[in-house]
Amino acid sequence: MNGYGKELILDLHYCDSSTYDSREKLEKFFAQLCHLIDMQREDLHFWDYDGLPEEYEAAPDHLKGISAVQFIKTSNVTIHTLDTMRCVYLNIFSCKDFNGDIAARFCADYFKGTIVTKAIIERE
Repeated sequence: MNGYGKELILDLHYCDSSTYDSREKLEKFFAQLCHLIDMQREDLHFWDYDGLPEEYEAAPDHLKGISAVQFIKTSNVTIHTLDTMRCVYLNIFSCKDFNGDIAARFCADYFKGTIVTKAIIERE
């Protein structure tokens, strides 16, 4: 890594939605991922439709799921899950180097999905 940092952008389709249908399951995912790529976890924040008024429950399928940001000592991991579409969108950004290929394979295996987009970008 020669620049400021690295970012992995990952789109997973055909996932098993039972692997990401709760905050607890995603927290376990973040813990395992951060351990694998040697990142120190910091604050974890979730956003979903739990506890919101009924009109939000009628949201379009492309909005239903859980979003979360796992802050790490060197930046963050962001995830957006879409339950009925069976998709997971994930970004890992860090100014500490990590193996993007290993991280991508772990994510695909964890969510039992297929990688349809994978980009590893050196940030300048």
